[in-house]
Amino acid sequence: MPHVTEDYDVCVVGAGHAGCEAALACARLGLETILFTISIESIALMPCNPNIGGSSKGHLVREVDALGGQMGINIDQAFIQSKMLNVSKGPAVHSLRAQADKAMYSQLMRRTLENTEHLTLRQAEVTDLIVEEGVIRGVRTFSGAVYYSKAVVLCTGTYLKSRCLYGNVVNYTGPNGLQSANHLSDSLQEHGVELFRFKTGTPARIDRRTIDFTKMKEQKGDTRIIPFSFTTDPDTVQIDQVSCWLTYTNSKTHEIIKENLNRSPLYSGMIEGTGPRYCPSIEDKVVKFADKDRHQVFIEPEGLYTNEMYVGGMSSSLPEDVQHAMYHTVAGLEHAKIVRNAYAIEYDCINAKQLYPTLEFKNIKGLFSGGQFNGSSGYEEAAAQGLVAGINAAMSVLGRDPLVLDRSEAYIGVLIDDLVTKDNREPYRMMTSRAEYRLLLRQDNADLRLSRKGYEIGLINRQRYDRIVEKEALIEKEVDRIQHVNIGASKKVQELLVRHGSTPLNAGTTIAELIRRPELCYEDLEEIDPGRPKLWPDVIEQVNIHVKYDGYIKRQMKQVKEFKKLENKKLPQDFDYSQVKSLRLEAVQKLNLYQPINIGQASRISGVSPADISVLLVYMHNG
Repeated sequence: MPHVTEDYDVCVVGAGHAGCEAALACARLGLETILFTISIESIALMPCNPNIGGSSKGHLVREVDALGGQMGINIDQAFIQSKMLNVSKGPAVHSLRAQADKAMYSQLMRRTLENTEHLTLRQAEVTDLIVEEGVIRGVRTFSGAVYYSKAVVLCTGTYLKSRCLYGNVVNYTGPNGLQSANHLSDSLQEHGVELFRFKTGTPARIDRRTIDFTKMKEQKGDTRIIPFSFTTDPDTVQIDQVSCWLTYTNSKTHEIIKENLNRSPLYSGMIEGTGPRYCPSIEDKVVKFADKDRHQVFIEPEGLYTNEMYVGGMSSSLPEDVQHAMYHTVAGLEHAKIVRNAYAIEYDCINAKQLYPTLEFKNIKGLFSGGQFNGSSGYEEAAAQGLVAGINAAMSVLGRDPLVLDRSEAYIGVLIDDLVTKDNREPYRMMTSRAEYRLLLRQDNADLRLSRKGYEIGLINRQRYDRIVEKEALIEKEVDRIQHVNIGASKKVQELLVRHGSTPLNAGTTIAELIRRPELCYEDLEEIDPGRPKLWPDVIEQVNIHVKYDGYIKRQMKQVKEFKKLENKKLPQDFDYSQVKSLRLEAVQKLNLYQPINIGQASRISGVSPADISVLLVYMHNG
């Protein structure tokens, strides 16, 4: 029986946040790309929280944008509230978070995909990989159609053999009741890919009309909105924002949960998969934080044209009747009507130790992987991996050098390095604490850090790159200038200092030294600095940070220099580490399993000690 056969440069499987970034990267680099999805309507779906960004995740979105990705541009057009988090702390942990109109976000991404040259959208379930002699040749769909390609990117999200559970109810579907992908897992295992079973969950959605907001605390957005994308004009995103609301669980809520734990599939043994430690269900919170008498609950709108509200902080897999009872104990939700039940979802994914830092499979050349299929959680982590996997699939086809970001260059580098070097037995979530060099990897300087790479790859145009080069020069020039602008203890200067709650001068100083005072910033000193040039707001921001944190930045740059020495010491691939005498047995086993690309990566593998690294360094020197 004849089947459809087509040829492409790249096949991307899955059109979630990872798949969209992967497909766009490949197509924008001129490769004929086909993007498969089980449902065209579910493109860039946000099946859980209705927001993009947040602590550390905002850094990832900014980095995706700096490399030429789409997520930041998309959320700037689809947000309904925006807030910069952690502003009371230092700039290293400032992170942007935006509430999204979920339907609009999905529609905008679909429109972008449909209007991208070299990109074909295809609604079909991919069931088989076509592999010949360890090299990917394409994919086969459920209908039997064959799509040959030079590279394949897997971005299957939470759909592989997925099932949704609450109480004793089991639905064999993907998120939001969408069809699961039940065949590809078998093909992956046949080709030697090791699969895990992970779990995540989502809270109920409730009808806005049945909420008593007078019992909750209103959460408003920022007065001045900062966009995610460096290409978005800030003046175009100053909109009327929608509020979110804060309430709390209480002892009655916790009592209902405790009395029904035996009915939760999480505790009854029905759930096989491992859940995310940093995004626990409400039953997990009540058990693991028994000393807390309440937990925060955020009521967030799902969009402008729906009454559905997301009950953030109360994800659950408890039975329907228990959900009704527990949600109704929360202040303001006493009469809330549930639109969609909370549920847990289980799905197949991989341990990313099977991947190189390029996100290519070690045992199948040309097969790449991104997103929750790699054992991570979150839209932002998915988009970041999808972009890198897509770029490297394209580089593979084009015969160009791959993109590998290290831990000193980007949060994306930290994310991927953690995934491929650590034995992650639970969904991985990005956090600022995971980044050793977070003062250098701020969300505000992602363009300065990464746009050169985006330009060299071909995802950022010359005009955008030229502006970044000019920005860099302006920052450097102004930082140098203010180091040499001397300020005397004149009456005008002393009055300005007193006005800003700063100690008057006893002797002359420089503008830079004044900026280093905690209570002062660059903008405050304009009236005593007549030679100041007119600068872009983003240049002023960078000048302020560079001067205020100069000592800390220099210290981290010195640490990075030492780090780079180990990263630059390359290791052979497909090497048998049992040949290295004096390595401990565990180190030999782990090094053979992970096949690290350099000494730095080897040093971060669990089970490889500093002594083992010293042995490796000696072996390399003598070899």
